Amino acid sequence: MRGFGSELSRRRPVLTLTPSTENSLSSSKSRSTWMVVVDSVSHISFDASMSVADIMHQMKEVGVLGAGRMGRATDIVTRMLGDPDCFTYLSMSGPMVPGGLRLVISHLVREGWIDAIVTSGANIVHDLIEAYGGAHYRVPSGKSDQELRIGGMGRIADIFVKDEDFEKFESEIHSFLETLPRAKRTLLAPSEFISELGATLTDSSSIVRQAYLNEVPIFSPGLMDSMLGFHMFTFSTTTEFSLDFVKDLRILGSIVTETKKTGAIMLGGGLTKHFTMGSTILKGGLDMAVQITLDRPEGGSLGGAPLVEGVSWKKIQQAALFETVIGDATILFPLLVLGAINRQ
Repeated sequence: MRGFGSELSRRRPVLTLTPSTENSLSSSKSRSTWMVVVDSVSHISFDASMSVADIMHQMKEVGVLGAGRMGRATDIVTRMLGDPDCFTYLSMSGPMVPGGLRLVISHLVREGWIDAIVTSGANIVHDLIEAYGGAHYRVPSGKSDQELRIGGMGRIADIFVKDEDFEKFESEIHSFLETLPRAKRTLLAPSEFISELGATLTDSSSIVRQAYLNEVPIFSPGLMDSMLGFHMFTFSTTTEFSLDFVKDLRILGSIVTETKKTGAIMLGGGLTKHFTMGSTILKGGLDMAVQITLDRPEGGSLGGAPLVEGVSWKKIQQAALFETVIGDATILFPLLVLGAINRQ
């Protein structure tokens, strides 16, 4: 594959295990012996000229801990993006747009690497804020939340958004809703509504705009749980307006039944992960999947659930290729997709 250096040599030593038949390890009594072939841990061979694809390949050869997971995940995404029969989802929860991934995602859509997006309503809102001229900012050092509130700033971790940018967003959304033909105001699925919105944008860096231009549907099952949903509600108090969420399931269902294979890159968990995986149940689950998450499994949340759990729910094929990578998606996702694209 392109972007690779020469294959690293791998030792496959034969490990001889001789468990004692007694409790004492020093027992001289008869012991049983069997042979196990194992792979040794390789070490990353550093070279200043290495590409991202090179280092992802070496991480796979390391084979253990986070490096091994990341290397295997890159292999899976490489196959996913390179398979013309694979319909590829990108699902995301959490502040992926405020966290710096907006251009990465819009590039993937523009270049045809992604076939559908499943996202929280918040990421759509933050994409639109920038499309309407707003921005996301770094929280000034030493500022308290009380000071940010007084200054008209809302905080997301170490990011903040200005109230005035949300006010501009509100104005633009209400203007869009006013121009939406009355015949469409009660007939659109959320994905169709988002596409209609994308048609009105001029920002070529916008995810929503690129999705419209490239006919990539954006599904947002939790759209009402966002400022966009709130403004649709306020608009509906004076004018008849509603979205058909069931229609989105019909749209997605028809897509999935026509595809030969399905793959998903899932950033975070929760509703978007469940919606993505659940849409493939009628086909026996995803054929390829990678999840990047910081959530833990002990609480039983979907965000922390390893992908192998999806096999029992028929959301992951029994013979599927899948990997869960533990880490911050704003760090790992750009490396993952760049490493995979470098190999195409």
